[in-house]
Parts: sequence; structure tokens; C-alpha cells
Amino acid sequence: MTRRIGIIGGGAAGLAAAALLAREGHTVDLFEQNSTLGGRIGSIEQDGYRFDTGPSWYLMPEVFEHFFNLVGTTAAAELDLRTLDPAYTVFSPASTSSQAQTITIPQGQAQVLEAFEHIERGSGRSLSRYLASATRTKDMAIDYFLYNPFTSPTSILRSEIMTALPTLIRLLGTSLERLSSTTVRHPVLRQILQYPAIFLGTDPRKAPAIYHLMSALDLGDGVQYPMGGFRTIVDALTRIADESGVRVHTDAAVRHISAVPPRGRRRKVTGLVWTDQEGRKHEHRCDIVVSAADLHHTETQLLDHVAQSRPESWWERVTSGPGAILVFLGVEGEIPQLPHHSLFFTDDWSTNFDDIFGPRPKISSPASAYVCKPSHSDPSVAPPDHENLFILIPVPADAGLGAGGRDGQGNPRIERAADRAIDQVAQWADIPDLRDRIRFRQTQGPTDFSSSYNSWLGGMLGPAHTLRQSAMFRQQNVSNKVEGLYYAGATTAPGVGVPMCLISAELVLKRIRGDSSPGPLPIDDDPCETAVSQPL
Repeated sequence: MTRRIGIIGGGAAGLAAAALLAREGHTVDLFEQNSTLGGRIGSIEQDGYRFDTGPSWYLMPEVFEHFFNLVGTTAAAELDLRTLDPAYTVFSPASTSSQAQTITIPQGQAQVLEAFEHIERGSGRSLSRYLASATRTKDMAIDYFLYNPFTSPTSILRSEIMTALPTLIRLLGTSLERLSSTTVRHPVLRQILQYPAIFLGTDPRKAPAIYHLMSALDLGDGVQYPMGGFRTIVDALTRIADESGVRVHTDAAVRHISAVPPRGRRRKVTGLVWTDQEGRKHEHRCDIVVSAADLHHTETQLLDHVAQSRPESWWERVTSGPGAILVFLGVEGEIPQLPHHSLFFTDDWSTNFDDIFGPRPKISSPASAYVCKPSHSDPSVAPPDHENLFILIPVPADAGLGAGGRDGQGNPRIERAADRAIDQVAQWADIPDLRDRIRFRQTQGPTDFSSSYNSWLGGMLGPAHTLRQSAMFRQQNVSNKVEGLYYAGATTAPGVGVPMCLISAELVLKRIRGDSSPGPLPIDDDPCETAVSQPL
């Protein structure tokens, strides 16, 4: 049955859902409040620099490949992917008991094991067992949990799950911090096994150990980069949506999701109301609405109170992921001290997480930080003989912390944190003249996330992946009170990150089809042949 579908939000999840549903034969209109598509996969272009303003780690390539196959193409046809070697470098400060340390994580699992063994005798064998477990867990997650709409109990009553149940219970009953601490003794090696928790928006002391599967991605599979930056992923999704027949409306802010009163227990979607750039109001009639906007915004701002499955009071019990301060720097001259990806870990790791997630949140000083230098791999993102730096400082999710700005003109708290991060990178990586060589500077803060993306609390990622906010316990992809209303994106199932957003779009498709299967949808056609015969 062909239905009229309205998609709210033009980020990765919205574009992916729009393309899948249009290819299903539905009439699809997508509404994006900003003038450009991409959502949090944004970009800044100025003075010859081009910055990704959102995701920058290309992980889980099999998820990207599967999505591209579903729409009749391949990742190789859409993206120019390069494998990074080294994958990343970890910088640690000097302390009263130890010298400053730099640990480089190479490409390839055998090389990673050797690097660990060089630092801590016996850790190579321990890490090998850890990664074997992580890989098994990742494969099981893909086959039975991530793509599962959890609409049928039989979807998880599988012999493979029953066999692995004792191990799964053990992993769910302990923390990522504890599991990593029983694997290696060296404090920085422990941090390398724990830091992926921040990708999941949570504290490794609270993340269930089942998320050690993340180490199978960076330490096992390796890290890739799409040449041209993550904006090329948005470009590919936009091309696919356009070729699929999606009608895209930018500068179109959805203000309300309309639903008729219930005939039984649930209301029924009838359309949505949106305003254009001039503030004129429009009504779009449709049978289904898929909101890929922030779930809190959708539930509390776009629905009438009686139609809200998750009213404001419900969110008081939800644990948010972190916020972020982002610093974009254009630097004159080369910076050979930094690879493509760098992690700067403070030795007081627990205090950092207390500052972000604890009862008295604040901006840490010093703070652990992530630095991306895409110009290391991609000359197109900076002028010749210049570098492009992106610094991410995790902070509490608090929209009141302030907004960023150009050339140090953002909120003073944001700019002071940026100054400290710049000096920290300069000192730890031995780049003494870094500040003097900055030719472009712009910052973003939690207030920017709130205003640009309607982000709950100004958070960077959405609800944290604690045990009670993961898998079938996370908010699922359908409204409990409004028939025909579905959810996609990082704030719903299966979770945060671009791969999860693509999976969320597939989960919406499954729910509309009435498909309860737990794994990725089968591919009907040969994507390689389709990509040749129908280039996107």
C-alpha cells in the first residue's frame, strides 16, 4: 500500500529513512529546519579550511555497506574510503610518578597486540582474548539486537543467544571499567579499552561490559576516513534520497504533529504543520510521520500533551550523554606531532567523568579531549602548508553553559575551556608555537547544540547507553500513543553514532512492513550490478 509519509529532520537518519521508504513505493516529503541537510554531520568552510562539525570516526563499515546495498549501491561507489595507519595516538601527561607518554595504535590487530605487549608484558595475550570476546559480541549484536525491532519475543529466543546467555549475563552484570581492569594493568592501556564508552555517551564505570564490543571496531577492524570529510556521507545520502524520489524541503521547521482523537486507545497521525523561512505556516497531510529529530523535542514540543508517550516528567528519569565544546582551528604550517586522530587522556580519569556525569557537573580542568587533524590524510580540507584541527572537549549536557563564536567571541566559559585545550595539546604534543600559528578559530558549545538541533539539555549525543537505556530497554522506534508516528536517529533505538542512525531507519522500515526479524534485511539485488547500471 502506497502511503504519504512526512520525515522530520534531514540528518543521516532522516535521509536514510526517507530513501528506504521512497524506494518502498511510498510518497515521501522530508522537512529540515536548517538551510542545509546533514544535521549534526555539519561542516564549516572558511578561508580555504573545511571542518567536519560532527562525527569524524568511520567505524562499523559493514553497517554502511549494508545500507548502501539496500538502496542498490556500495560504499565504494559512494565514498572514497582510506584506512588510517596509525589508527590513532594517545597522549598522556607527565606526573609526579611517571613521565609523559605517547602510545600509538597501529592499523591491524596483530600490530595492536604487539604494541600492547611492548608496553606491558603479557598484555598481548590478554588483549587477544578480550578482542575475540568483543568480536563475538559485536557479531551477535548485529545479528540479533541492533537491527531488532523487538516486536516479537521469538526474535531473541534463538539457540545462539541461549547458548551465549551465561556470558551475556556476566557482561551485563559488570562494568566496562572492571572488565578492562581485569584485562590489563597499565593505566593508559586501560583507558584505551574504556574510552569507547564516551562514543556511547556514558561513563565506563556505568557502561555494561557488553560494550567491550566497541574495541573490536577500532583495535580489531581499524579506522577509516571518507576523503572529503564526513560531509561526503551526507552528499551520498542526499543523492540517494533524490534518486529515490524524496521531496526535500529545507528552511522548513516542523511545529506540530497532528493526530485525530482516538477511536480506541490510540490517536492517528493526520499530518504535520511547518513554517517556511518567512514564517508562513503550512499543513502537510500524510498517513505516517517519521521524526528523526531529537526525541525529547518531538515528544514534548511537537505533540499535544495527551499524545505524548514520553512527557517532560518521564525525562527526569533519563540519563543524558555528555555535552561538548568544539574548537575548530586553522593552523599555519605543518604539525607532524599529530596524526589524523589523537586522544589526550588526563591521569585523573575518574574526576573527569565525575565532572561530566556526577551530581555537581562542571567543565573539567584539565580535561581529557579528542583531537582530529584530517589534513593529515586529506589535503582538500586546508590550504597548502596549513593544518585543520578539530578539538572535542566532553562537558556536562547543560544548554546553559553557553554558545561558541568566531575568534574568541563566544561565551567566556566556552572560550576559556578552548584556550586550556589548545595549551594542553601544545604542551603534551610538544607544539610550543601552536597558539601563535592559529589563523582561524571558531567554537561551539552546548547552547549551539540546543539551538541548532533542538538537542535535549544541549547534549552532544542523546540518552547515555546505560544498561536500562540500551537495546530493548531504550526508547523504541514507534510512539505508544499515536498510530502512524515513528522515530529514527541517535536519541532512539538502537543508539548513537552514524551507523546506528542508519540502522534506526531500517528499524522504521521493518515496523511499517510489520517485519519482526532480528537481523539486517536481506539484499534483493546485486548491489554491484545496480550501482553500475543505475549510478547515483
